[in-house]
Amino acid sequence: MTIEPNGQPSATDSSSTPTTSDTAATLSLGHAPDPVPVDERLRRWRLVLGGDAADGTGCVLGGRDAAMDGALAALYGRGDGKGPAGRERSAGLGASAPSVARWLGDIRTYFPSSVVQVMQRDAIDRLGLSTLLLEPEMLEAVEADVHLVGTLLSLNKAMPETTKETARAVVRKVVEDLEKRLATRTRATLTGALDRSARINRPRHHDIDWNRTISANLKHYLPEYRTIVPERLVGYGRASRSVKKEVVLCIDQSGSMAASVVYASVFGAVLASMRSIDTRLVVFDTAVVDLTDQLDDPVDVLFGTQLGGGTDINRALAYCQSQITRPAETVVVLISDLYEGGIRDEMLKRVAAMKASGVQFVTLLALSDEGAPAYDREHAAALAALGAPAFACTPDLFPEVMAAAIEKRPLPIPDTA
Repeated sequence: MTIEPNGQPSATDSSSTPTTSDTAATLSLGHAPDPVPVDERLRRWRLVLGGDAADGTGCVLGGRDAAMDGALAALYGRGDGKGPAGRERSAGLGASAPSVARWLGDIRTYFPSSVVQVMQRDAIDRLGLSTLLLEPEMLEAVEADVHLVGTLLSLNKAMPETTKETARAVVRKVVEDLEKRLATRTRATLTGALDRSARINRPRHHDIDWNRTISANLKHYLPEYRTIVPERLVGYGRASRSVKKEVVLCIDQSGSMAASVVYASVFGAVLASMRSIDTRLVVFDTAVVDLTDQLDDPVDVLFGTQLGGGTDINRALAYCQSQITRPAETVVVLISDLYEGGIRDEMLKRVAAMKASGVQFVTLLALSDEGAPAYDREHAAALAALGAPAFACTPDLFPEVMAAAIEKRPLPIPDTA
């Protein structure tokens, strides 16, 4: 809608009350009238604009709407404006845990869970509420999600003992929810990839790999019959428990990678539960920590990380390289924004050496639903030149990426154009 200089809606504004002739004209053009009443549209604009004198809605809220507006104003209000009654509007929830706990209860009452999670993140970022998360009462009031887990992990060292048990319960709830969502599809996808990666020469009919069979028998093409005589069949095998692939998850635990650390830890636990895959999980900043022995419980893995600090990718890859015993059967997944604090040329040489030995090398700029973060484009281009293109990967795409790496076929890189 348009606003006149006096702050009132324009007389010709489309949001003003329609006349009979307006309605007739609308119907004659074949369009239905706006199904949203004018008062409802003004109410919505009032909630969006916040009730400053210049918002031009002239709408007064009451009851539930007023309570919703108060919850929004506490977080998004501005200190340089006044409400319709001349009251100062300012963003702030106070410094006490009880007032924040009440606000958390309010937003859970008035808004859906997805909106609550966004508002919680904004409150932590805009109003500096991280320290209040060190109190058990606060943790019990928040809506748990991946981003909250990342915040808790960054506060891990400052967390008092009285809070740690509550924090672990919050983290465990998020981890269990993620496992329920991701585990079944991951196991099914990778089991299929493991089966297909085991080739046999006497397959049953439904196990024949027709593309490879045709390629292997092109020399037996009979032009007069316009057909190929398949003297050698190539088929998918069934991966036995003794035939294993090795997967190394190498995770950058700098502060910007918090969500990726959470998802990677969950996937690490899922992969470790599969007998045909030998999984290793390594986290790093300027130091390298091998958390493989904790993979049976991703919550232990997460509390074993230390978000923040510098980055030494070269050092981390040197450790991972030292753990590889069967290069041709190994997939290394580097999850990092590629801001290298170590020796760049050595890092690239290690990647090249691993690929030359037969290792499938995957570079993920992020493993989360947030898209690609800020990353070092020069390093990404250098890795792409080595045949290890760097891209951001969602949790839903990750099983397909791993399946492609296991089968040694092109990775399903998302189109970011």
